[in-house]
This record gives sequence, C-alpha cells and structure tokens, in this order.
Amino acid sequence: MIRRLDYGEHDFDGNLEDLLRLSPQKEQEVRQVVGDIIADVRRKGDAALLELTNKFDHRNVTEFSQLEITAEQLKQAHEDIDPLVRAALEASALRIRCYHQKQLEALGGGTDWNYTDGDGNELGQIVRGMSRIGIYAPGGKAAYPSTVLMTAIPARVAGVKQIVLMVPTPYGEFNQTLLAAAYLSEVDRVITVGGAQAIAALAYGTESISRVDKIVGPGNTYVATAKGMVYGDVGIDMIAGPSEVVIVADKTANIDWMVMDLFAQAEHDELAQAILISCDQELLDKVAVVIERQLGNMDRQDIIRKSIGDRGALIKVNNESETVDVVNRIAPEHLEIVVENPDVILKAVKYAGAIFIGNHSAEVIGDYSAGPSHVLPTSGSARFSSPLGVYDFQIRSSLIHCSARGSVKLSRDAAILATEEGLQAHCESANYRVQG
Repeated sequence: MIRRLDYGEHDFDGNLEDLLRLSPQKEQEVRQVVGDIIADVRRKGDAALLELTNKFDHRNVTEFSQLEITAEQLKQAHEDIDPLVRAALEASALRIRCYHQKQLEALGGGTDWNYTDGDGNELGQIVRGMSRIGIYAPGGKAAYPSTVLMTAIPARVAGVKQIVLMVPTPYGEFNQTLLAAAYLSEVDRVITVGGAQAIAALAYGTESISRVDKIVGPGNTYVATAKGMVYGDVGIDMIAGPSEVVIVADKTANIDWMVMDLFAQAEHDELAQAILISCDQELLDKVAVVIERQLGNMDRQDIIRKSIGDRGALIKVNNESETVDVVNRIAPEHLEIVVENPDVILKAVKYAGAIFIGNHSAEVIGDYSAGPSHVLPTSGSARFSSPLGVYDFQIRSSLIHCSARGSVKLSRDAAILATEEGLQAHCESANYRVQG
C-alpha cells in the first residue's frame, strides 16, 4: 500500500519530487470565492459577518453581540470542563509559557539594546510588542484548543497588548475546551466568526472589530488563501500546508511506536504526509507489515489509508550522508531522529521545523505539551522560515543617533555612495552635515 523508494535507483530524484508535489486544487475557484468574501466584508463590515456566518455556519444571528464570547463564558468553560482535561490544559499552558519566556530571555529579554562607537555615534535597536494580533482557530467539532495555547501564549509573552481570537461555531456548537484554552491564554476577545470572512475582518476591521497588526493560526484552504490575499495590508505567520512528518530510524527504533507516529500525521487529512527513512531494509519491511496490521484498528483508517497510499513512503538509503541529503531536500515540518547515534544526523540537518530525538520523543508531544509552538513551516518552507515564537510578535526599529564628530565621517562616505548611485539630493543631504 505505501510506496517504496530507494536512493540508489536511477529515477529516485524524480520519484521524490513527485512524492513531495502537491496538486493544485481548484486554486482559481477558491481565490474567486475568497476575493468576493473579502470585498464584501470591507464594504459592509459587521453586516457581512452576520450574513456570512448565518450562511456558512448555519446560525441565526441578528446582531454582532451574538457573535462574541464574554469573559464570564470563558471562565465558566474553564471551570466546567472535565478535571483531567483542565489539568492537562493547565500543565501544557505552563510549559508553553515557560518555553517562550526562555526564548525571550535568549533574545536579550525582548528589550532595547545599543552601543556607542569610537566616534560617539549611538547605534542599536528598539524592541516593542505588537499592539494587536488576531488568531484563527478551527472550531465546532473539529476544534483545536492546543492551537489557541500555541499562538496566544507566545504573543502574550512577547508583550502584545490585545489578542483577538476568531473561531467558527457551526450550528452554534461551542467547544468548551477551546474556550477554556482562551481563558488560560488570556485572550482579550473571542468572536465566533470563521472562514475567509474572519481573516478579512481582522485584516481590515469592521464597526465592531479593530484591524490587527498580524494574523496567525491554521485553517482550511479558504482561510489559507485569504491570509495570502491580505498579506501586505497585515502581517501573517505563514501559509500552512498539510501536516507532515519524516522519521529517520534504525534497528534501535520501536517499530510499533514509529508506525503509530506515521499514523498520527496521516490521520490529519488525506493530504498529510508521513515518510520513514532507513538504511535497514529489514526494518522497512517490518514497518510495511505493521502498517497493514494496525491500520484496521484506527478510527480514521480511511483517511490514514488515503494519506499513506497517496503521499506516504518508506525510503531506503545506504548511509548517513544519503539520509541527511533526503531530509534536507524534504525540509519537513516534523523530523524524528530515532537512531543509535542521533548527534551525527542532528548536526548535519539544515532544515526542519521541529526535531524530536529518540524513541520517547513522540511528535505528538510537540503538538500538545512539550512547550515549543506547534505552528511550524510546512511544504518545504523550513528552508526559509522558522517555528512561531515570541520574535514573530515583536517589532524592531533600528536606532541611529550620530554625534557631531561622527556624523561628518559617516556623511562623507554617504555622499560618495549617493553620488555613485546618481542621487543628488541624497548627496547634498549628507554634504550639509559635512559642512556643518
């Protein structure tokens, strides 16, 4: 069922490229629908949100106040959820907050910095938390409370002043655990609007929603398309693609555990990708057998079967060099390294959103409770982007404060370069400082 690739085969490069390629799905049609929704929200504001929410979420709201969750409702949800769930939520929130506080400290505490050079010029940087950010989180039956924790807590640690959460509630169904997560994350406003209309409202504002500086969080293809279309008018975290995991394993790996880790990614949706790489042919053969044996026990076996059949793979390599080459070409969202000597591979890996070392470091722990944000680059974008963190919610301004003496030297150089570029006013602006 799952395809097999071998690094030594002459057509390996083409087969790997084919494995990683995502077919466009009605892209132009989606962009047309999303464009119309964004224009509608920009033109009609709150009225559009009411109409679109009633249409897409099958609700019957007549005024904006019916779309907003109160602080009392959030607190009550936290008190009402199952005690075991509440304890797990609180423990995860604490670890996420701790991790991102450490991240902030590693960045210099998120504070201003400066130095003075030999000519008395003061140079540095001013660091400020964003004023207002928007979070999108899937809601209803397919709700993800963990997404709220993983986005809102880093933003709050970074110093963001206001956090607005947009979450759809189809048929008026509220996920109490998600609301409890919003309470623990100190979200300021929760508004029950979903889809492209939620992104448009955050990006451009309505009568009841102030526009934000940045939008973060995952969503379906309409949400992702909307984020791409509003980028530039507002910041975004990334355009998230299907979830993916690459596992590098040898004889020390627990095969049953590895197969379940593959299933954990595949059950997200049919486009999710689960890949296992090994030098051990016997291990690959055993994994294929266990996949077939265990698949029938899975509640979401149809989704897993489709995902693994279409986009999964077992890849045979011959050595660590080939292993690292394949990993870096994939640049996976999640990378598990389950080998006897992981440091060799770890040091050579350039691109991966999150890396998990050893049998006991399941990727699913990163989804929920380890501490780092689970908002990660997908579809090979780990080559140029990083996990969501406190740095995504801060603005840095360069600081330049020249002394009279230092300005003369810098202005002379600036005038020479401005002349070289043919910019007269630039040159004269610098020369004024030289002449005093």
